[in-house]
Amino acid sequence: MTTDSIEAAAARLSDIRDNIDRAASLTGRRGADINLIAISKTHEAPAIQPLIDAGQRVFGENRVQEAQGKWPALRDATPGIVLHLVGQLQSNKADDAVALFDVIHSLDRPSLLTALAKAMDKADRRIPCFIQVNIGAEAQKGGCPIADTPALIAAARAADVPVAGLMCVPPADVEPAPYFALLAKIAREEGLDRLSMGMSGDYETAIMLGATDIRVGAALFGAR
Repeated sequence: MTTDSIEAAAARLSDIRDNIDRAASLTGRRGADINLIAISKTHEAPAIQPLIDAGQRVFGENRVQEAQGKWPALRDATPGIVLHLVGQLQSNKADDAVALFDVIHSLDRPSLLTALAKAMDKADRRIPCFIQVNIGAEAQKGGCPIADTPALIAAARAADVPVAGLMCVPPADVEPAPYFALLAKIAREEGLDRLSMGMSGDYETAIMLGATDIRVGAALFGAR
């Protein structure tokens, strides 16, 4: 790790936090109210460490197995790291996910809810979960159908699985604002405060439409 890499990571982090502050102020919020999740999927520990050194403590991974390979050592070295699972989760990985992660963003079906509830009971650990909504009704994407979302939220609450809020990934290559606005509307109707939406290319738009948790990868880690 070089001093330049630490300085470059700190500069990218500072730029993004400035952008967050500006976007939040347009909706009467503070940048500190927005949870910046650094998406570290496919990045090895040496690429992640400069961001940790720059002060970032919240990270997101797509795959349980990949996270298991790098995060235990990184967390041992730096207390206070919060780890989010933002990718699709197979039911047979529920035990591993509950053991490793602090927040799960991809609860999207009753079978996964059952697996997570059992895993949380076994571990005696309740993990906040975002309900992932298939906001663009895309067949190839994960996420709960919009019409089924209220029932899944109710089932999670009944199973004592904490519902943090709603999460979405809008369709690619179209204006994301209407999809963010729709997710915010569903969250209001369900009495949920947190919205996991917005990535490197659209997080400022997401913040202006109510995002509380943004998932930023490329803009933080730079070009590969």
